Amino acid sequence: MLHRGQESTDGDGGELVVPMAWLYAEYIADELLRTGDLMPPASVEFRAGRDALALTVFLSDTGGELGGIRVVSQLETWLSLTAYDQPWEDWVRERMADLAADAHACGVRSPDLALAEAAWRWLEETELLAPDLDAVPGGAGAVSEDEGPKVWTPAWRLGLPLGHLAIHLF
Repeated sequence: MLHRGQESTDGDGGELVVPMAWLYAEYIADELLRTGDLMPPASVEFRAGRDALALTVFLSDTGGELGGIRVVSQLETWLSLTAYDQPWEDWVRERMADLAADAHACGVRSPDLALAEAAWRWLEETELLAPDLDAVPGGAGAVSEDEGPKVWTPAWRLGLPLGHLAIHLF
Protein backbone atom coordinates (compact mmCIF):
# COMPACT_ATOMS: atom_id res chain seq x y z
CA MET A 1 0.00 0.00 0.00
CA LEU A 2 1.76 3.15 -1.18
CA HIS A 3 0.72 6.68 -0.30
CA ARG A 4 2.31 9.49 -2.16
CA GLY A 5 2.86 13.08 -1.11
CA GLN A 6 3.64 16.17 -3.15
CA GLU A 7 7.30 16.78 -2.33
CA SER A 8 10.34 14.59 -2.77
CA THR A 9 13.21 13.84 -0.47
CA ASP A 10 14.47 10.77 -2.30
CA GLY A 11 14.83 11.96 -5.89
CA ASP A 12 12.59 9.24 -7.39
CA GLY A 13 10.32 11.07 -9.80
CA GLY A 14 9.54 13.94 -7.46
CA GLU A 15 7.27 12.03 -5.09
CA LEU A 16 7.64 11.26 -1.39
CA VAL A 17 6.62 7.72 -0.56
CA VAL A 18 5.21 7.34 2.95
CA PRO A 19 5.27 3.84 4.52
CA MET A 20 1.73 4.04 5.90
CA ALA A 21 1.05 0.27 5.98
CA TRP A 22 4.15 -0.42 8.09
CA LEU A 23 3.57 2.57 10.36
CA TYR A 24 -0.02 1.46 10.95
CA ALA A 25 1.08 -2.13 11.69
CA GLU A 26 3.67 -0.82 14.14
CA TYR A 27 1.07 1.40 15.80
CA ILE A 28 -1.32 -1.55 16.25
CA ALA A 29 1.47 -3.69 17.71
CA ASP A 30 2.54 -0.90 20.05
CA GLU A 31 -1.00 -0.37 21.32
CA LEU A 32 -1.57 -4.10 21.88
CA LEU A 33 1.65 -4.39 23.88
CA ARG A 34 1.00 -1.24 25.91
CA THR A 35 -2.51 -2.45 26.74
CA GLY A 36 -1.09 -5.80 27.89
CA ASP A 37 1.42 -3.99 30.13
CA LEU A 38 3.86 -6.92 29.84
CA MET A 39 7.15 -5.03 29.55
CA PRO A 40 8.32 -1.46 30.01
CA PRO A 41 7.96 0.32 26.64
CA ALA A 42 11.62 1.39 26.70
CA SER A 43 12.94 -2.19 27.02
CA VAL A 44 14.47 -4.25 24.22
CA GLU A 45 11.97 -6.99 25.07
CA PHE A 46 9.13 -4.57 24.29
CA ARG A 47 10.79 -3.69 20.99
CA ALA A 48 11.14 -7.39 20.16
CA GLY A 49 7.45 -7.92 20.86
CA ARG A 50 6.42 -4.83 18.93
CA ASP A 51 8.51 -5.72 15.89
CA ALA A 52 7.36 -9.37 15.86
CA LEU A 53 3.74 -8.32 16.20
CA ALA A 54 4.10 -5.52 13.62
CA LEU A 55 5.56 -8.02 11.14
CA THR A 56 2.62 -10.34 11.80
CA VAL A 57 0.10 -7.54 11.28
CA PHE A 58 1.85 -6.17 8.19
CA LEU A 59 2.51 -9.51 6.49
CA SER A 60 -0.98 -10.88 7.19
CA ASP A 61 -2.48 -8.00 5.20
CA THR A 62 -2.60 -9.87 1.89
CA GLY A 63 -5.27 -7.62 0.38
CA GLY A 64 -3.48 -4.33 0.94
CA GLU A 65 -6.33 -3.13 3.15
CA LEU A 66 -4.48 -2.66 6.43
CA GLY A 67 -5.50 0.96 6.81
CA GLY A 68 -9.17 0.09 6.44
CA ILE A 69 -9.50 -2.95 8.69
CA ARG A 70 -10.75 -3.00 12.22
CA VAL A 71 -8.24 -4.48 14.64
CA VAL A 72 -10.78 -6.63 16.48
CA SER A 73 -11.70 -8.47 13.28
CA GLN A 74 -8.08 -9.59 12.81
CA LEU A 75 -7.19 -10.69 16.34
CA GLU A 76 -7.97 -14.38 15.72
CA THR A 77 -5.80 -14.41 12.60
CA TRP A 78 -2.90 -12.84 14.48
CA LEU A 79 -3.38 -15.25 17.39
CA SER A 80 -3.19 -18.25 15.09
CA LEU A 81 -0.10 -16.90 13.29
CA THR A 82 1.78 -16.23 16.53
CA ALA A 83 0.81 -19.47 18.31
CA TYR A 84 3.65 -21.55 19.75
CA ASP A 85 3.20 -24.50 17.40
CA GLN A 86 3.14 -22.42 14.21
CA PRO A 87 6.15 -22.01 11.86
CA TRP A 88 6.10 -18.21 12.21
CA GLU A 89 9.73 -17.73 11.17
CA ASP A 90 9.22 -19.67 7.91
CA TRP A 91 5.96 -17.81 7.25
CA VAL A 92 7.72 -14.44 7.68
CA ARG A 93 10.51 -15.42 5.29
CA GLU A 94 8.04 -16.64 2.65
CA ARG A 95 5.82 -13.54 2.87
CA MET A 96 8.83 -11.21 2.77
CA ALA A 97 10.19 -13.03 -0.31
CA ASP A 98 6.76 -12.83 -2.00
CA LEU A 99 6.45 -9.10 -1.30
CA ALA A 100 10.02 -8.46 -2.49
CA ALA A 101 9.35 -10.40 -5.70
CA ASP A 102 6.12 -8.46 -6.31
CA ALA A 103 7.88 -5.13 -5.75
CA HIS A 104 10.74 -6.15 -8.04
CA ALA A 105 8.35 -7.30 -10.78
CA CYS A 106 6.53 -3.96 -10.62
CA GLY A 107 9.76 -1.99 -10.48
CA VAL A 108 8.60 -0.32 -7.28
CA ARG A 109 10.71 0.25 -4.18
CA SER A 110 8.34 -0.18 -1.24
CA PRO A 111 9.21 1.85 1.88
CA ASP A 112 6.85 -0.40 3.86
CA LEU A 113 8.79 -3.47 2.82
CA ALA A 114 12.10 -1.75 3.57
CA LEU A 115 11.00 -1.04 7.14
CA ALA A 116 9.62 -4.58 7.54
CA GLU A 117 12.94 -5.99 6.29
CA ALA A 118 14.85 -3.82 8.77
CA ALA A 119 12.64 -5.03 11.62
CA TRP A 120 13.09 -8.66 10.57
CA ARG A 121 16.87 -8.21 10.32
CA TRP A 122 16.94 -6.76 13.85
CA LEU A 123 14.77 -9.60 15.20
CA GLU A 124 17.03 -12.22 13.63
CA GLU A 125 20.41 -10.66 14.40
CA THR A 126 19.78 -9.34 17.90
CA GLU A 127 20.11 -11.88 20.68
CA LEU A 128 18.53 -11.47 24.09
CA LEU A 129 19.28 -13.36 27.29
CA ALA A 130 16.08 -15.14 28.20
CA PRO A 131 14.91 -18.03 30.37
CA ASP A 132 15.54 -21.38 28.69
CA LEU A 133 11.99 -22.49 27.91
CA ASP A 134 13.27 -25.86 26.73
CA ALA A 135 14.99 -26.69 30.04
CA VAL A 136 13.72 -29.72 31.92
CA PRO A 137 11.17 -28.58 34.54
CA GLY A 138 12.20 -29.41 38.08
CA GLY A 139 15.81 -29.99 37.05
CA ALA A 140 18.66 -28.61 39.16
CA GLY A 141 16.61 -28.56 42.36
CA ALA A 142 13.55 -26.65 41.04
CA VAL A 143 15.03 -23.14 41.22
CA SER A 144 12.93 -20.03 40.70
CA GLU A 145 12.43 -18.54 37.24
CA ASP A 146 14.91 -15.73 37.95
CA GLU A 147 17.57 -18.23 38.97
CA GLY A 148 16.82 -20.79 36.25
CA PRO A 149 18.93 -21.45 33.18
CA LYS A 150 19.13 -18.70 30.59
CA VAL A 151 20.15 -18.80 26.97
CA TRP A 152 20.95 -16.26 24.27
CA THR A 153 18.14 -16.36 21.75
CA PRO A 154 17.16 -14.36 18.66
CA ALA A 155 14.92 -11.45 19.63
CA TRP A 156 11.97 -12.82 17.65
CA ARG A 157 11.88 -15.95 19.86
CA LEU A 158 11.15 -13.74 22.86
CA GLY A 159 9.11 -11.12 21.03
CA LEU A 160 6.71 -13.55 19.39
CA PRO A 161 5.28 -15.03 22.62
CA LEU A 162 5.07 -11.51 24.08
CA GLY A 163 3.05 -10.40 21.06
CA HIS A 164 0.85 -13.49 21.29
CA LEU A 165 0.17 -12.87 24.98
CA ALA A 166 -0.55 -9.19 24.31
CA ILE A 167 -3.22 -10.20 21.78
CA HIS A 168 -4.79 -12.53 24.37
CA LEU A 169 -4.82 -9.77 26.96
CA PHE A 170 -6.43 -7.32 24.58
